[in-house]
Amino acid sequence: MDLPRLRRLLGTPELAWLLDRVRDRMATERPLDTRATLRAATQGQRLAVERLLGRRLRPGASLTVPLAEVDRVLRESMACPDGLAAATVVLTGPVTDRRAEEAAREAAWQRAHAELDHPAIAGRPELAAWVATVEATGLLKRLSGSDPRNAGRLAADAARVLSALPADGLTLPVLAARTLGDAHALDDGRPLAALTLSAVRALTLLAPEATATVDGRRAAWAAVGVALDELSSRVLVLGLPGGAGSTTGRMLAAARQGGEPCVLTLRQLLREPDCLAADSLHVRVCENPAVLAAAADALGSDCPPLVCVEGNPSAAARTLLARLSAQGSPLLYHGDFDWGGIRIATSVLRLPGACSWRYDTPAYLAAVERGLGTPLTGVTTAVVPTPWDPDLGPALAHHGIRVEEEHLIDRLLTDLGRDAV
Repeated sequence: MDLPRLRRLLGTPELAWLLDRVRDRMATERPLDTRATLRAATQGQRLAVERLLGRRLRPGASLTVPLAEVDRVLRESMACPDGLAAATVVLTGPVTDRRAEEAAREAAWQRAHAELDHPAIAGRPELAAWVATVEATGLLKRLSGSDPRNAGRLAADAARVLSALPADGLTLPVLAARTLGDAHALDDGRPLAALTLSAVRALTLLAPEATATVDGRRAAWAAVGVALDELSSRVLVLGLPGGAGSTTGRMLAAARQGGEPCVLTLRQLLREPDCLAADSLHVRVCENPAVLAAAADALGSDCPPLVCVEGNPSAAARTLLARLSAQGSPLLYHGDFDWGGIRIATSVLRLPGACSWRYDTPAYLAAVERGLGTPLTGVTTAVVPTPWDPDLGPALAHHGIRVEEEHLIDRLLTDLGRDAV
């Protein structure tokens, strides 16, 4: 190879466009037996091609170069005996096989998305639509900066977090530290936080806009047993006996004696695990504060232990209920007869020793026959399972009537009064 001559013939700035065309064809494995055309060529570019080919070109605005002729010139002149393809590599560097590169990149993205096949995700039917959405919208690509290796790490980390959900009384930093080794891995603004929160929304059936605010994110995490901090997560109680060996226990005892509702924070439950009395009492659990307030008004200090989860159980509520269940206290749950209420009930009734409290098909049908309730909204595409009473979900779908807990306060107070005797 005569490198100086090759550079004079083909390596000039005026022929850079020609080498670009050749590289493009080589990168896509297309043959070099075609013509390369440059529209609006400059005089310098025309002269460079004439020097290369050793002949005058036809006048005109565009410039057409037969690549086969360039190949022949390079071989015969011995500037590059191996021809145009070899000359292009010498002058511009190795040419990447674009198709092979794209295939390798596609394989890398498939490996990244395969991390979402983790049992913590694939084993949950409620996350199937989320996985499909992540793939269809390119969420992993956006969050990873279009780097499949980063995407794979994000997906794997999200799977590790989801494998720990639902949790019982963890704060978000503790969850991140336990599952990822970094207490700040799930902080707002981090790509992993956005990806994991989108999965949490799927688990709790929340719309994307529901977590646009701090309060919305707090509620979403609380629905899977995680608190953003120890103080904002709380649970309402009434008549819950407290242990005398702790400040929180004495507070509970005083509130019970006075017949007043009491608020427990996650901080109190975590820092004083002995705040509850060791008695294995039956504990009634309701969904709405109106029930607890009515019980305080009607029964006062005679009200048996009652816990209100206030909608989706907070991390504090989950911690309290899990602790009561662990110490042998049977839990009896009642909530709204609607799809959201059923999901809340499912999270409570999976605890050992928990059972429904007037939260079954006969109780629902009796309320409907009394003319209680309003038309059901937020109808799902499939009946939400009710494993404690398989007929309840279909009955709710059939009648399409939502019966809020407040409609049934009279019946619930009767049961609480009976317990007090």
